[in-house]
Amino acid sequence: MAANDVFMDTAGFLALWDASDAHLLVVRHSHAAAADFLKSATASESLQLHWITPDRFHAAAAFFARHDEKEWSFTDCVSFGLMHELNVRDSFTTDQHFRQAGFNPLLGTGRI
Repeated sequence: MAANDVFMDTAGFLALWDASDAHLLVVRHSHAAAADFLKSATASESLQLHWITPDRFHAAAAFFARHDEKEWSFTDCVSFGLMHELNVRDSFTTDQHFRQAGFNPLLGTGRI
């Protein structure tokens, strides 16, 4: 991946998707909105989707187990592992767990 690639976290997607959310808060939406989002994301030429293989799953599980002192979710650990693998430092997210793990969350930092 290129050095300027950015990992898109769900918090970042929701911040973009919900134009009425002036504070970039994660909120729940309807099934129709989620289906529309999924259709748009999978059809986009700007996004590259990476599937979680069994190897990625087991690596994330081991990372999760090693960091029981953190409040990271398993999904966070999957994201961190993928970012390490792809050599991506920046994440389009409001989730400060990314900063704790050594990445650069771009939302709420004034960098975007």
